[in-house]
Amino acid sequence: MTPEEIKIKDKDIHAFLEVFDDAKSYGNGILSGKKISIKDNMLFSSHKASAGSKMLENFTAPYDATVVKKIKEAGVIIVGRTNMDEFAMGSSTENSAYGVTKNPHDVGRVAGGTSGGAAASVASGMCDMALGSDTGGSIRQPAAFCGVVGLKPTYGRVSRNGLISYVSSFDQIGTVTKTVSDAELLYNVIKGQDPLDSTTISDDTYKPSRKFLKVIGIPKKFVESEGISDEVRNNFAEAVEKFKSLGYKIKEVELPNLKYALPVYYIIAPAEASSNLARFDGVKYGLHKEGIDGIDDYFETRGAGFGREVRRRIILGTYVLSSGYYDEYYGKAVAARRLITAELRSLFEEVDMMLTPTTPSPAWKVGEKSKSPLEMYLEDIFTVHANISGCPAISLPSGLAGKLPLGIELTADLGREDNLFAAGKDFMGE
Repeated sequence: MTPEEIKIKDKDIHAFLEVFDDAKSYGNGILSGKKISIKDNMLFSSHKASAGSKMLENFTAPYDATVVKKIKEAGVIIVGRTNMDEFAMGSSTENSAYGVTKNPHDVGRVAGGTSGGAAASVASGMCDMALGSDTGGSIRQPAAFCGVVGLKPTYGRVSRNGLISYVSSFDQIGTVTKTVSDAELLYNVIKGQDPLDSTTISDDTYKPSRKFLKVIGIPKKFVESEGISDEVRNNFAEAVEKFKSLGYKIKEVELPNLKYALPVYYIIAPAEASSNLARFDGVKYGLHKEGIDGIDDYFETRGAGFGREVRRRIILGTYVLSSGYYDEYYGKAVAARRLITAELRSLFEEVDMMLTPTTPSPAWKVGEKSKSPLEMYLEDIFTVHANISGCPAISLPSGLAGKLPLGIELTADLGREDNLFAAGKDFMGE
């Protein structure tokens, strides 16, 4: 598609915040000629990066994020920047300051979030692949809603240099593609150590603890918890049977601490967000509003620049870090995070992967859950464990509920993206 054709097709979907008229191929390479979109929280030199917020509405990136530099070297055509929940806070791309991204399969429903624009751009055929970021399921959940493949790599496998931060210990750049093979291809381009990101790791950081034996663990009690739609339950059962038919051994496993992953996430994430977003003070860059004095400038700027959900999470994060509550909330959440991580790492000594649905329900109608933040947070129940533990996870298209896509999620041990790609290609018939 030409930029003009993309703009016409995107009118009803709003996957893009900007389609680049100067889109061009960056030469020959492993991704030569592939059209790719980048999420609006990644820096692309001389182009805007707003993180879906009025706070950075006119911010122009002074340099390329490491992942952008790598895909350019691989020969891609960057077609535009995609819509997202403001500062990557949300599960539906309804929290963008620039409008809602619609699901290409039903424009009356959400595309998921926070990488809803990325998933919609690929699912609608406006580009071949996309870069998104995943903090609690922000690639995998919209991938499931839009019927595409979403990969969240091991924490540290992909540089975060040039990514606008939300939760530094959870954030991970990943891929949205139509096939598992393309996910593997793009992942191999963007991974690797980076001197500009001290958290990045090399390929041999995690030595394989076991050979790939086609053993999948299912936390049955967790999967059968309340709030899971019948369509998702039935589709998951069908996916289990399909893996069995492909020669995989299915093993029921017990993960008693997995149920605490969601509350742990929603304590640690707002805490880190309140710290990370303190830099947006109306002084150095971004929005600036005049007040009666310096302190008033700060309040006026942040009040005007941040949307409702971002303000909610900053307030919550400040509260759990405050004197008298730090140990009661944040300290306990960090301790629980260690327990959940240890439990998962132990599980992967006996199975290759864990299988769950990606989401508890198909995509909901636009506006249906906007007035209930808690109900929206519960949509992340199957995805946050991978960010808490740092483990890699992939969402695969697994069927339909009517015309709405559904997805299943595979989670593997640290550094074992190879297991995800092998099982994913088997499942997808690639």
